[in-house]
Amino acid sequence: MTESPRSSASGWNVPDFRPDLAFPKLTDDMVERLTPYGQEELVAADVVLFSPGQRQVDMFVVLEGEVEVSIPSVGGERQVIATHRRFDFTGELNMLNSQGSLVEARTLVESRLLRIPRSELQRIMRAEGDIANLITQATVWRRIGIIGDETGGVLLTGYANDPETTQLHRFLIRNSYPHQIVEIAQEETRQQEDILSEPEAELPTVTLPDGRVLHRPTIAQLADELGITELPDSTMIYDVAVVGAGPSGLAAAVYAASEGLCTIVIEGTAPGGQAGTSSKIENYLGFPTGISGQRLASRAQLQALKFGVRFAISREVVTAEQVDGIHKLKLAGEIPVCSRSVVVATGAQYRKLAVANYSQYESRGIYYAATAMESLLCREHEVIVVGGGNSAGQAAVFLSGIAKHVHHIVRGKSLAATMSQYLISRIESSSRITLYTHSEIEKLEGATSLERVSWVNRQTGETTEKEIGSVFVMIGADPNSGWLYGTVKLDRKGFILTGGEAGFETTPYATSVPGMYAVGDIRANSVKRVASAVGEGSVVISDVHRYLADHRNHFAAEPNSALAAQRSANAAAVALQDA
Repeated sequence: MTESPRSSASGWNVPDFRPDLAFPKLTDDMVERLTPYGQEELVAADVVLFSPGQRQVDMFVVLEGEVEVSIPSVGGERQVIATHRRFDFTGELNMLNSQGSLVEARTLVESRLLRIPRSELQRIMRAEGDIANLITQATVWRRIGIIGDETGGVLLTGYANDPETTQLHRFLIRNSYPHQIVEIAQEETRQQEDILSEPEAELPTVTLPDGRVLHRPTIAQLADELGITELPDSTMIYDVAVVGAGPSGLAAAVYAASEGLCTIVIEGTAPGGQAGTSSKIENYLGFPTGISGQRLASRAQLQALKFGVRFAISREVVTAEQVDGIHKLKLAGEIPVCSRSVVVATGAQYRKLAVANYSQYESRGIYYAATAMESLLCREHEVIVVGGGNSAGQAAVFLSGIAKHVHHIVRGKSLAATMSQYLISRIESSSRITLYTHSEIEKLEGATSLERVSWVNRQTGETTEKEIGSVFVMIGADPNSGWLYGTVKLDRKGFILTGGEAGFETTPYATSVPGMYAVGDIRANSVKRVASAVGEGSVVISDVHRYLADHRNHFAAEPNSALAAQRSANAAAVALQDA
């Protein structure tokens, strides 16, 4: 390959891709400042620096020579995506966390490299602001290129409108994992046997780059195979464990880690929570043209990674107890995560309609999110949105630009009491949205997937029936607090009582258990808005700091010298950054 002023990207055909941002070149001054963090090495040609699936990869700065980066695709082939030269650096998004690498890096010729261990990279991200921003921006754009190119990653094969396939597909999308999908109609199974090469009962399957095939994997199994999960360290006692990665949980993680606290986030599916499924949030401060919930969550997660937060994705807490001041959060089938404090941000789970055969059509026509993935199922078809809140309004407006027509069904007499005025105005002015007040769905029909829907106006008795295959149900949610029954005080609906209602007048976020706090939708009487959740998540860290300071003597006997060293390094780096 000929010499280039920057890394050369090979074969990527991604609309709006910015190679200048994905492959920036470090300046002389930057390399000089990075040198104390690493070790210079002379590496022979054809040496693999790191491989796909490898965790805790180091960053390499090319001082002399060439390093080729490639990504494996299903079938065993490798696509070269970049060749790094002088003052270029390796790594993509997974370099900022403990997830498995997506790419391989190999020297093309004998090369002089600066190897920077991941532990030192975390210090750089705190102490060297301009370099941290350059690295962060580059890793994000490199991931955008990998996903947009659609050549690497995994192959998901399954039935269209199949709940298991939909769940796996959504998991890959929300965790920004590169993939391709082959969806087939169930009646075409026999004709597609040459494509599937697997028994009908084994679908869905996920084919890995090394050729192995996972048959009907669970989310946890898929996450482990792909290296998405950062496994909790059993030897660690964290300063704060955040349970749930919605807006409030992500905010708590960012503020905790940026202020020097050793932080872990435990999330059952993917960052974003319910907000992560919003097609566009238009009234969030600072985004005049709006922002999707997933993009907002991805940016927040990136901020958290920048400050060293660990993410245990696809893991759920099943029980919690406090022993000698230490909170032990037991994960399903695994050893507990131990922490001095806990921020509960598990949010709520979607409510369902009380209609016969309802469960039969979940993910086969009934959906709880209106994102780009779901919109593909209803292009040029009529759809239904159920609900009178902002989430339902956002969905109706979003889908009206894709679907043939949106039938918006609400039980109340109007939207005024439950929806923001800007959304009401959009709905009322749209010729592609019809609002049905005083109405409820009473019948769902279809063979293998939803085909027809009937709804009735409870005030007039008028019934409407239409050929509809997609219903978006957004009627609120119930608290995800089952794992806390018998541990903290809950109200009659299952939301966590905090502040004065829990016996603590000094802070509105403390639960009835010392050192455990609740923020966001899971907290009783909280305001169910994204901005409010973010505010609670950021403010609660002040309470955590006070709690840890008040119990400093109890925690003084540090059982983990490595953790003590990490926390000291975090605090020192933050002080250096602020200086």
